[in-house]
Amino acid sequence: MSTRKPLLPDAARRTAAWCGVLLLAAGVAAVAIWLCVALKTAVTPVLLALLGTALLGPVHRWLSAHRVNRSVAAGLTCAALVAVVGGAGYIVVTALVDSGAQIVDSLKDAAQWVVDHFDIKGVTNVDDLADNARNLVEKFGASAAGGLLSGISLIGSLLATSVLALLLTFFFLRDSDRAASLAHSLAPRGTGHLVEAMGRRAFEAVEGFMRGTTFIALIDALCITVGLLILRVPGAAGLGALVFVGAYIPYLGAFISGAVAVLVALADRGFVIALWTLGVVLAVQVLEGHVLQPVIQSRTVQMHPAMIMIALTAGASVAGLLGMLLAVPVCAALFGVIGELRKDYAVGDGNPARGAAEGS
Repeated sequence: MSTRKPLLPDAARRTAAWCGVLLLAAGVAAVAIWLCVALKTAVTPVLLALLGTALLGPVHRWLSAHRVNRSVAAGLTCAALVAVVGGAGYIVVTALVDSGAQIVDSLKDAAQWVVDHFDIKGVTNVDDLADNARNLVEKFGASAAGGLLSGISLIGSLLATSVLALLLTFFFLRDSDRAASLAHSLAPRGTGHLVEAMGRRAFEAVEGFMRGTTFIALIDALCITVGLLILRVPGAAGLGALVFVGAYIPYLGAFISGAVAVLVALADRGFVIALWTLGVVLAVQVLEGHVLQPVIQSRTVQMHPAMIMIALTAGASVAGLLGMLLAVPVCAALFGVIGELRKDYAVGDGNPARGAAEGS
């Protein structure tokens, strides 16, 4: 009996199958992103709470290991979070407010220096730009008032999101021991162990990223602040605070904060000090890239810089600044899940007995 010849060659059928898989995965990802954007009021506190849980998990586990009640340990950990974040926020805001006017004046002087030395046509004085901007604001006072109301509404939304994220962090910390049983109960039959392993790997990646980024940001801020103080650059404390905050946005945050520091040094101390400031910023970045990152984040998911930049761009296009802050942790979690799937697939292929045992 003759067999029918396939309509398409084997290579074409394999390509079509992979295209179908990619289209299905892209469709699922698009729907998931659309749902996250549509439900951002509920999704944002959950993501922030997961980041807070990843950062505070070791503290809660240490308290629980010393026989502290899980609810009490979660409450103490959240109280410590409020104290640390509130204190750090107060220090950062105070430093920026105290030296903000000085930094702005230095940036204006730097802009005027560029205009004068490069003979930019059509711009005679940077102060004229400020006066024009002020007149524009006065002309559209109604729009400014509307912007003020929008700002008040935004502050209220941020406070509500912060409170909800703090409450969710408390519950996530207190009930973290139930996560494994929840994964087994929700997973399809025979895949509970895989779902649990993927969840643990994703959380470990986010946990390592948050701890490592916070520690690296603190070291970067301290080193650059000390360097700026030695060079007597104005607003060193505020610039160091800006470096600390910007470190949570990889590459882009460091570039912006470093550029601001160099411009301030250029305006106030001259070209030579600006070069020394650039050297300090580059030395800290080299220290971070070749020493701190490999040592501190060696056990977390390592992503190529190109992938990080793509993630930042995608996060900014989806959710603005918040998307840029959450893009890298989310990608770290996804890479952790993919790594766990690859490991499980390789073990499953190499051990047929395991696959038979799981299928039974």
